[in-house]
Amino acid sequence: MAKNSTPANLDERDWHRLISLGEFEWQEACMVRVAGKQIAVFVTPDGIRACDNRCPHEGYPLSEGSLSPDCVLTCNWHNWKFDLDSGENLYGGDKLRIYPTEIRGNDIWVDISEQPFRQRYAETVDSLHDAFDDYSYDRIARETARLIRIGADPLDVLRLAIDWSWQRMEFGWTHAYAGMADWLLLYDEHPGDAESQLVCLVESVAHVAFDVLREREYPFTSESIPFDAHKFADDIEAENEDAAVSGIRGGIRDGLGFADFEASLTRAALSHYNDFGHALIYLTKAARLIECLGETIMEPLLLSLVREMIFASREDRIPEFRAYGELLEKWGQGKRKPDPATWRRKGIKQSLKATLACSGRPPQDIYRALLLANAINLLGFDIAQQDKIRVPVSGNVGWLDFTHGLTFANAVRQQCSRFPELWPQGLMQMACFNGRNAGFTVAEPDLRGWRPEDPDSKLAELLERVLDHGQGEHIVAVHLLKTALSVRAEVANLDIADAELLVAALTRFFESPLKRRHARRTARQSLKFVAKE
Repeated sequence: MAKNSTPANLDERDWHRLISLGEFEWQEACMVRVAGKQIAVFVTPDGIRACDNRCPHEGYPLSEGSLSPDCVLTCNWHNWKFDLDSGENLYGGDKLRIYPTEIRGNDIWVDISEQPFRQRYAETVDSLHDAFDDYSYDRIARETARLIRIGADPLDVLRLAIDWSWQRMEFGWTHAYAGMADWLLLYDEHPGDAESQLVCLVESVAHVAFDVLREREYPFTSESIPFDAHKFADDIEAENEDAAVSGIRGGIRDGLGFADFEASLTRAALSHYNDFGHALIYLTKAARLIECLGETIMEPLLLSLVREMIFASREDRIPEFRAYGELLEKWGQGKRKPDPATWRRKGIKQSLKATLACSGRPPQDIYRALLLANAINLLGFDIAQQDKIRVPVSGNVGWLDFTHGLTFANAVRQQCSRFPELWPQGLMQMACFNGRNAGFTVAEPDLRGWRPEDPDSKLAELLERVLDHGQGEHIVAVHLLKTALSVRAEVANLDIADAELLVAALTRFFESPLKRRHARRTARQSLKFVAKE
């Protein structure tokens, strides 16, 4: 057997006797336990080689694998292949830990000392990046666990995911970043629970990886100009991305923080009933991410958010919502007492008029009534709508459409409480949600089957379920999470009867079937559409 080379800094290494040459002489491979580790040992034409016996894929024993003459080790369970000299994965997955060996007299010794932190960190981050680019959920979980094991800041995986993705989101923010903020909240609520915290990290990173899978980069302008709130609003309105981005870059260059941009961003988000409320919802999530992850991620997140606002649809310009702007200008004259029943099953224009009729009342009172009206809509969603085939494209509504009535409401309360002059826009847009969803509800929602005995306990139970949601789509999982967190935030300000109503609506959403792919409906709509071309 050839003698393996010995590192010069022998005294600093952690060498252990592995096995005697006599014990190993008639074997080509074996497994030996040393200092709590399982080490696979192989005879190769170039000498003794040792590696972690557990395949980094699923832990099957590599001592039962196959070794080729050119020192390629194959795990026979899933055909993963490793270069036994370097540990490189030739299959495209996790790298294999290789241990230096040395023959001393009649014994084989192995060095199990750990590499310096910086080297281990860099190698694990590189491997995590590969997993991210491949959207390999299980591998993302393993590499994240490895970073935690070596003592890295677990939240680094979120910072890295943002860094690897923010210029690959063609139209700016997606639910992946918003979901990251919510998973991070759940992460903070489970200190000491390694399993639950890993779920939160992996769900965050994997969702981002999915949303940018096979996407190229869509660069932002590198120009910067002094931030001017009025010009910024005009640039967003004109859909001038370069100018709006330059203003944000300039503001950050001049030392501005998120709080300095927040008012302008909130006004931009509420300047239209746009993009199904996403802009305002995303803004609240950006605030949390920057607070928790630090200012190093502020510029990427804000530039991506600006891009989302630039590309957002302005739905108040389409016929169904055109009354929004006209009625908003008349705000402040109505004296009617707001009551959720006022908005029951009213279409868009009638919902807007009902809100205007209350506009002289305190905005918090109107808010509460509209919040409950949207909760009643969620509770009353006509679930048969999911199975209808003969519907126009405008009839393609489902559970996720209804949840936005509550998540948008939560964002309105947060931002309009900070900037009270924006209550009219926030409330009228909540009315838009009520009006667009009300037509897809049953006449008499049944609260009895969903009313919780204890709203707080039920909320805790539903949030615990999110940690093992079982959903195949990230978009569904994140809607379960963000709706539950929004409801929890709102019930804290409600009396028990109203809290029960919100939690009942949430429970029905969690417990009901959710149809995501409408194959026959899509086929029928497509045939009708192209027939008219």
